Amino acid sequence: MEVNAKIMEMFEKYCKDNNIIGKQKEEKFKQFLEVLEKSAYDPLEAIGIIAAHSISEPATQMTMRTYTMATQRDRLSKVTQGLPRLIEIFDAKKSLEKQMRIYLRPEFNTKEKARDIADKIKAKKVKDVIESDSIDLIDLKIELDLERDDEKDNLIELIKKANIDVSSRGKKIFVKPKKSDVRTLRKLRSKLLEAHVDGIKGIDEVVVAKDGEEWMIQTAGTNLKKILKMPEIDISRTRTNDVFQVYEVLGIEAARAVIFNESKATLDEQGLDVDPRHLSLLADVMTVDGDVKAIGRYGVSGAKSSVLARANFEETKKHLVNASFNGEKDNLSGVIENVLVVQVVPVGTGGVELKVDVEKMMGKNKKKEE
Repeated sequence: MEVNAKIMEMFEKYCKDNNIIGKQKEEKFKQFLEVLEKSAYDPLEAIGIIAAHSISEPATQMTMRTYTMATQRDRLSKVTQGLPRLIEIFDAKKSLEKQMRIYLRPEFNTKEKARDIADKIKAKKVKDVIESDSIDLIDLKIELDLERDDEKDNLIELIKKANIDVSSRGKKIFVKPKKSDVRTLRKLRSKLLEAHVDGIKGIDEVVVAKDGEEWMIQTAGTNLKKILKMPEIDISRTRTNDVFQVYEVLGIEAARAVIFNESKATLDEQGLDVDPRHLSLLADVMTVDGDVKAIGRYGVSGAKSSVLARANFEETKKHLVNASFNGEKDNLSGVIENVLVVQVVPVGTGGVELKVDVEKMMGKNKKKEE
């Protein structure tokens, strides 16, 4: 049996770490080959169906617990877990409870420095830097009372960029739009209070926690691109659960790794043992085209080449009508379409053709008779 170079490298490392040499190493290698042969699948095995069943069956037994807290001392927003989290991953949803685990370089690994960095990256909005806000109904303007004078210049600059008249007196800032009516002022105040002033946009909450002997920062919200640019951050270990941010910043292979790791972590958290190869296959299918695709009508299942396979999944009428209109042809080369038309499925024994050599068989029968 031919062994992959990477797997062979792992075996050699195992032997070296455990001081296995000579005959003992040869015996280990034989055992190693036996395990590999048992792990291999036959060319006509329906690995897609087996993987789907192996993931879906235990997933139905998962605790229907929608949320769990991100940390025991959590002050962050709730993080989806269990079956809802698996659905988020496999449906490639962009709207999810996003979070990051940010690790620091050794020279910044102290509680005080971690807190300073956490305060530096936390996104601050206008509502976070003012004591109060109000609408002056006589002069038709918005009044903002600042907590500190040093925030005033940033805030004035932000408002000026929106081409809105602004003035100040002491810790007060007065905002007067060109169109001054109560309805406009209320809309502007709502937008103004949510405007980003400082920190990293997307990092809504931060908590400094200890992981073993290290201090790390856990966040609600994520901005991988900006975080990785910071010199204090250990970029090799910093993680986000947002697949699409990883795809945009690090590429499709990294996104595939996130899909695999997040789905495995979700199943492990529920105490469910699923063969990692099945999760790996699913992650491959979702990313094989160089883009992150959902397992659903707008992703993998909706893009199958077979008309009948697409129609079997969802939106049957739409797929059949479109296929008829476009003159599509179904070659019946997959599993689902052959089941639908009651034909032998091209997997397992159905994937081979057996022929009988009648002359040879007749010749053997004659010899027996003689």
